[in-house]
Amino acid sequence: MADTHRIRFEPVDIEMDVTEDDKILDAAFRQGIHLMHGCREGQCSACKSYVLDGDLQMERYSTFACNDAEVAEGYVLLCRAHAFSDCTIELLNFDEDELLGGIPIQTVGARVEAIDPVTRDIVSLRLRTERPFEFRPGQYADITIPGTDEHRSFSMATTQSTPDEIEFLIKKYPGGRFSALLDGELVVGDELSLTGPYGSSTLKDGHVLPVICVAGGAGMAPILSILRHLRETGSTRPVRFYYGARTAADLFYLDAIEELGADLTGFEFIACLSESAQGSDGLRAEEGNVTDIVERREPELHRSEVYLCGPPPMVDAALTLLEASNVPKDQVFYDKFTSPATTDGA
Repeated sequence: MADTHRIRFEPVDIEMDVTEDDKILDAAFRQGIHLMHGCREGQCSACKSYVLDGDLQMERYSTFACNDAEVAEGYVLLCRAHAFSDCTIELLNFDEDELLGGIPIQTVGARVEAIDPVTRDIVSLRLRTERPFEFRPGQYADITIPGTDEHRSFSMATTQSTPDEIEFLIKKYPGGRFSALLDGELVVGDELSLTGPYGSSTLKDGHVLPVICVAGGAGMAPILSILRHLRETGSTRPVRFYYGARTAADLFYLDAIEELGADLTGFEFIACLSESAQGSDGLRAEEGNVTDIVERREPELHRSEVYLCGPPPMVDAALTLLEASNVPKDQVFYDKFTSPATTDGA
C-alpha cells in the first residue's frame, strides 16, 4: 500500500492527506477541496503552485506550462504532482468561495438521447443522466470512452433547469478517439459515464459588472450555459457575445442566441468571421479574428467580466489582449483545453 502524506496549502490554511499514488489535484477533488485547474493534463498552468517545503515529483507535463527554470525554483503543476513526504504548498491562484464550497465531484451514468450535427465539424450530443447531475454555468465534465479508462472533457451547454438532461457541443477532429464515436459508432440508447463537474470558469452570482463572452468552435457550449443562466435568474447585467468562426457556414444556434438575447439586458451578438463575411446577411457580422474585433469594439474591457472558451490559440490571444487592456485577473474566467496537437484528439 502506498504511503500517505500530509499536504498543507498556504495562504488558505487548508490541510489534506494524499497517497503517493494520487495526483494532488485529484486527491483534493475527492476531499471536497476545489483548487484552481484547467486542462488537468499538465498543459495549461492553471494549477501551477509553489512548493514551500517537501518532496514532490511530477509526471510528464508541458514545459510551456511550467518551464525547467520554474521547476528548479520550486514551481509545480498540481495536476501532475505526487507527494513523497509531508509538503507545504503555496497556492498562486485560488477562489476562496470555491475552495471549500464547490460542487462535489460526481460520477453518473447517462443514456444517449440524440446526436445531431450542427455544423460540418461540430455535433450536439444530448444525454439523459440516471440522476440529476449538479454543475454551475460554464463548467465541464469528463465523458468516459466506452470500453476504456480514457475520457474526454466537454462543457455543458445546458443549466440546472434540466439537471438530468445535458447537452454537449463537440468538435470533431480527424482521428480523435471520441470523434470517431460520433460518426456512427455511438447511437441513441447507448450508455456513457460522466464525471464532474470541473472548471473554474463559472458565472459568479452576485456580481454586477457587464459580461463579455468570447468563444470559438465548441466553446459555444459554456457560453450558452452562462447566457441561459443569466436569463433564468432575471439578471440585468449587460451582455455582449463575440463568437469567432471562419465563415457564416460555421455559425449555428443563431435562433437560440437571438431568443436568449431578447430577455437579456443590452444584449449584442457579434459574429467574427476570420475568412469571409459572405452569406451573413441579417447578422451583425464583422470580418477578422475575434480578438481583433473585441479590441476594436471594447475600449473599456477593464470595466467588464470576461468569459473565454475556445481553441487554445484563441484563448492565448484573448489573454494577451486582456492583459494589455489592464483587465484585472479576477475579472477574467476561462478553462483552457488542450487540443489534438498536444494529445491524441478530442
